[in-house]
Amino acid sequence: MNEQELQQRLNKLNAIGVALSGETQIKRLVESILVAATDLVRADAGTLYLLKDNALHFEILLNTTLGLAQGGTSGIPVTLPPVPLTLADGRPNLANVVACAVNQNCTINIVDAYTSADYDFSGTRRFDQHSGYHSKSFLSVPMRDHEGRIIGVLQLINALNDQHEIEAFTLNDQHLVESLASQAAIALTNRRLILSLQKLFEGFINLINLAIDDKSPYTGGHCQRVPELTMMLADAVNRCTTGELASFSMTERDRYELKIAGLLHDCGKITTPVHVVDKATKLQTIFDRIELIDTRFEVLLRDLEIALLRGVITAERYEQERQDLLADRDFIRAVNKGGEMLPDEDIARIAAIATRSWQPALASTAQNFLSANEQENLSIRKGTLTAAERDIINRHIEITIQMLEALPWPAHLKNVPEYAGGHHERMDGKGYPRGLRREQMSVQARIMGIADVFEALTARDRPYKDGMKLSVALKILTRMACEQHVDKELLKIFLRERVWFDYATRFLNQSQVDEVDIAALLAQLEA
Repeated sequence: MNEQELQQRLNKLNAIGVALSGETQIKRLVESILVAATDLVRADAGTLYLLKDNALHFEILLNTTLGLAQGGTSGIPVTLPPVPLTLADGRPNLANVVACAVNQNCTINIVDAYTSADYDFSGTRRFDQHSGYHSKSFLSVPMRDHEGRIIGVLQLINALNDQHEIEAFTLNDQHLVESLASQAAIALTNRRLILSLQKLFEGFINLINLAIDDKSPYTGGHCQRVPELTMMLADAVNRCTTGELASFSMTERDRYELKIAGLLHDCGKITTPVHVVDKATKLQTIFDRIELIDTRFEVLLRDLEIALLRGVITAERYEQERQDLLADRDFIRAVNKGGEMLPDEDIARIAAIATRSWQPALASTAQNFLSANEQENLSIRKGTLTAAERDIINRHIEITIQMLEALPWPAHLKNVPEYAGGHHERMDGKGYPRGLRREQMSVQARIMGIADVFEALTARDRPYKDGMKLSVALKILTRMACEQHVDKELLKIFLRERVWFDYATRFLNQSQVDEVDIAALLAQLEA
């Protein structure tokens, strides 16, 4: 090899190192390493092994002459068994050339496998006999990471000269491949380290969601379903080639950033008091205070019966007042559930019941039938939360933003706080916590807003309502889009691309899946 050719190979080696450092997928990385090695020293074939559980596992196998490719990105698994580093009796395996390279921590350069008496090439000879190939020269190079630990072996077979004849691997070939193996080992180790840190990071996120789940079984599934729906809608938008969002595109890194934001979108709920999150009825605190009110009604009914028995009231009056008490009791029980919008006349009726007089057994004086707090809670017009409790619930998004903005996000995850913190904003600027308008929000944050609402409408594990049928939920979502609560253009894609149906197939009960007039909903959005 002349000086010019050597310089060309060194330049190629440097270029390979740069290329390897930018590869993010392990399968593509190991394939790039082996392809680069065979190209660098003009080897006809090669294999790459990775060390795991005291054995060398085939990751990729290439043979140019035979047109053979297994492992890597080929889609064809390597069928050869792993090579153990130790024998059954515990002695190091020195008969197999790649195992010996690891056990002796050295490069092994074999001129001719058929004349070598140092290693067992019986398996190679069987392969050659079966395939018609001739495996002659071998170069087995341990791959050492930055700490000098062997993580695998790079093995090349049959160096070829300009006439395409098999020759031995030269000392220059060996040095080049050793240098490449070192770069490759570091690239692989770095990628593995990044993946392990990524898994650890996602594990911490799952811990947060597990804590929220454990606090409230009613909303725990929300933290898992919203990210799924977010990614389903984002992928649908990414496929769009027409309309206002045709230019929107996401790389795999963009998708990962959005996925993380979805997983963390409600992390602030970890600070929300559980008695507020789980408030299934208007009177619920640690227990449902409807039981106390039922007891008071029983006392009034008992006193009424005593008055009848003592002749204080007539039977007719007794029956009338008894029916009134039972009706009021049933009314309070129904109101306590918070299922329907409460009209003014019901508010007035609650006030009238509240001022009714009753006297507990141990009390010296009579008191109002309902306390001020009970009256306030029963008078909630919609849902089960008072204004103060709703403020506590809503504050979770502020806590979410504070928590996420306090983290030192790397560049590829820097938008997580914005994506996660914007799902309660509205397109008209009337949302919270920052009152952002549509043009001030990213597409990703608006996507998450739709996912959050649709999941909440259809969720079956909320204490205050059953999961809605698809047709009802989509009508509400369409109305919300027309009122600028959620993004209209994104909802069109949500409907047209049947994201709602794909989500329903995976997460909803069959009883919730009914007929939906998508054309009518789209027409409403276009109006």
